[in-house]
Amino acid sequence: MISRYQRPVMARLWSLESQYAAWLEVELAVMESQAELGLIPAGAPALVAAKAAIDPERIAAIEEEARHDVIAFITSIEEQVGPPARYFHYGLTSSDVLDSALALRLVRALDIILADLDELSFALKKRAEEFKSTLIIGRSHGIHAEPTTFGLKLALFYDEFGRHKTRLLAARRTIGVGQVSGPVGNFSAPGLSPELEARALARLGLQAAPVSSQIIQRDRHGEYFSALALLASSMEKLAVEIRHLARTELGEVEEPFGRGQKGSSAMPHKKNPVGAENISGLARLVRAAALAALENIPLWHERDISHSSVERVIAPDATSLVDYMLVRLRGLIDALVVHPERMARNLALTGGLYNSQQLLLNLCDRGLGRAEAYALVQKNALQAQAEGLDFKALVLADPRISVLLSREEIEAVFRPDRFLAATEAVFQRVFDAPDIGGQPGDQPSGASGLPLTIQLQVLS
Repeated sequence: MISRYQRPVMARLWSLESQYAAWLEVELAVMESQAELGLIPAGAPALVAAKAAIDPERIAAIEEEARHDVIAFITSIEEQVGPPARYFHYGLTSSDVLDSALALRLVRALDIILADLDELSFALKKRAEEFKSTLIIGRSHGIHAEPTTFGLKLALFYDEFGRHKTRLLAARRTIGVGQVSGPVGNFSAPGLSPELEARALARLGLQAAPVSSQIIQRDRHGEYFSALALLASSMEKLAVEIRHLARTELGEVEEPFGRGQKGSSAMPHKKNPVGAENISGLARLVRAAALAALENIPLWHERDISHSSVERVIAPDATSLVDYMLVRLRGLIDALVVHPERMARNLALTGGLYNSQQLLLNLCDRGLGRAEAYALVQKNALQAQAEGLDFKALVLADPRISVLLSREEIEAVFRPDRFLAATEAVFQRVFDAPDIGGQPGDQPSGASGLPLTIQLQVLS
């Protein structure tokens, strides 16, 4: 992962030192559980913990010859610890360590992401309340439809990100499993048993997979990365909305533009939606990671390692990108420059054409058939568009309409405040809904119970 798109908290989590520290966490949790059950000497775990240190350079040197990263790690610990190391990695296979440690880090990464998502949701709620009654033309197919409010636009995204939180919490439970079951997952090695596995994984805040082969099954990882891809896609959806509204012809919002910032090397006037465009681009990479995770599911028999190289790339990349995107999008929403006056000006562009549905319904209420009423309203609307005339003026002057609707009734059709009638009710549904464990603003409460604030601890 290039540093440009990786915040320090994720860089630490996915560093090589953190990888080895997670492996050591797993190994020590197994040793402590084996000692509790009387399978190894009671003092062995403490002796190993006291002397074992993470030495990436030494591990790399050993791996150069051994061509096996876990063996290199074990050998480096054995060199430091001496005789007690005979109980280190006792009965385990490499995947017991690799998959359990990966689960640890994936859960920790997700906790960072969940905290980011809460911050974005809070920002959306705040700006939605700010513009709850600010009318903006709604667009379908890119064409003026009927007015909505800018607050309702933001409320829609708040609600959507709430669903993503539910998915992420489910993915957290799915991925928060490990294994300590030995070669091919049959517990045949001395010192292994389902009881030992449950004890060791509980120390790590993980659940035991009910059944494993030599690895944790990759449908779990497929769910995890798919949840990230869905979240990234909704972030892109919001970014695309901002990009559209920021176009010169609309000018309804714009990204914050800092002092000294430049928009173009050639054109000094340019202020481009670069933050939103950045989010759109990065979302493509997160979706690609989800596809790679799905391709990892059909492995050969009890295991192969075709998934391993993929996960070394997509785990740090996808989680780091989603973390970065959430933080950048939250900052964009916090500082988004909104232009209600441009929204009002764009509302007036069509001379009230957006009131055509209400006029149609009122004519139907007065006895006209729907097809006849539709044709009558459409004729005036198309004439207003073609000749640049005021729609309301044409309607008031049409005797076929004025014979059925009074001037006051027609004027009422063109009152913009009628589009605010249900806004408060919708806001209550979105922001005052009872908590079902997946609303924005909640703290993560998945199976592992791991802390939100992750500080890398390299044992020495």
